[in-house]
Amino acid sequence: MAGITTFMTMAYILAVNPNVLSATGMDPNAILIATSLSAFVGSLAMALLSNYPFALAPGMGLNAYFAYTVVLKMGYSWQIALMAVFAEGIVFIVLSLTNVREAIFNAIPMTLKAAVSVGIGLFIAFVGLQNAKLVVNSDSTLLTYQTFKGATFHSVGVGAILALVGVLVINILLIRGVKGSILLGILITWVLGILCELAGIYVPDAEAGMYSVIPTAFVSFDFSALGQTFGQVFRADLSGVGVLDFIVVMFAFLFVDIFDTLGTLIGVASKADMLDKDGKLPRIKGALLADAIATCLGAVFGTSTTTTYVESASGVTEGGRTGLTSLTTAVLFLLAVLFSPLFLTIPSFATAPALIVVGFYMLSSVSKIDFTDMADGIPAFLCIIAMPLCYSISEGIAIGVISWTLVNLLTGKAKEKKITPLMYVLTVLFILKYIFL
Repeated sequence: MAGITTFMTMAYILAVNPNVLSATGMDPNAILIATSLSAFVGSLAMALLSNYPFALAPGMGLNAYFAYTVVLKMGYSWQIALMAVFAEGIVFIVLSLTNVREAIFNAIPMTLKAAVSVGIGLFIAFVGLQNAKLVVNSDSTLLTYQTFKGATFHSVGVGAILALVGVLVINILLIRGVKGSILLGILITWVLGILCELAGIYVPDAEAGMYSVIPTAFVSFDFSALGQTFGQVFRADLSGVGVLDFIVVMFAFLFVDIFDTLGTLIGVASKADMLDKDGKLPRIKGALLADAIATCLGAVFGTSTTTTYVESASGVTEGGRTGLTSLTTAVLFLLAVLFSPLFLTIPSFATAPALIVVGFYMLSSVSKIDFTDMADGIPAFLCIIAMPLCYSISEGIAIGVISWTLVNLLTGKAKEKKITPLMYVLTVLFILKYIFL
């Protein structure tokens, strides 16, 4: 039951991930199969290597960074982005087998760790609002809200309204403590879309990016689409890519992956009373190694960084305490491959509410930031707002690291804040990036 519950709360990634990553030009069906397989491998590795009830899948935020920043904004091919994910997975494996991970973890101040989570939350929510077409371009104000009138009302307008309904539905389900609220919200919004299309209220418009939401197939045993992404990581053309720029992209993946994983492991383990008397998690190396292996294999399959999911807490709440929980979740993700045609029909206005609500979850980390200490608060604030406003997670990380180091160094707080040599190195690298790239 714990494994099923965890799957139910995580399964929205099967609908959301193809929607996000397909913006890069990748095949949605291939992405869905890759997502399922990476979740299967990651959760299985977690069960076998650590015997913990934590499940893995391609991470939210990291997929947005992959698609909207690395590929669409920075102009790299999705093959190169996969190479960056694969490279950070290799580094993560090395760090998981040594004590270097603890050094990196201790070097980055807790303030910035929390700020990164908050910034990604705002970024994800912003992407969700755009995918729902609730927030659209404006000539005068750059962005504005959907007007719900005009020639596109029965396509774009109705989709935006249904997205609002989806947010409301998920909120109600969450508040009432319903298991699998996010997935149920997606499904309910999708069903409402089908009813609207059957009634003629919603009219598909391919030019506006609004397609039919009525499924034409439910099960498929054709897995040939995976060939479009499988192994493409090793065919990436790195000839026109600057070494420093590639390292920055890889580090951004690594940074978020490391701290998201550690934060999730500690948070869920604490909820399950798995931490020892010193607040440490036994067998954490096995858990981190499972995460790193899943990231590498996920890149080979053709998806963004695979990471441990905070939704694992739902399974723990149901009583999950061992790897049997993550093993059950792994098997369910493998079976989901068969239902790929069904997941691919789910429209963006149905998955957008999930992005918005996940953004809310990540925003809760703001409570960990001490804004009364301006030496911490101001860099955290800059890190947070840079992500949605610059439409880039990596820019937020860079601005956060630079501002935190310089503010504390120039105000004589270097010793008080215990700025580590690694933070100075990172600051210099980020500054050089802005000078030469």
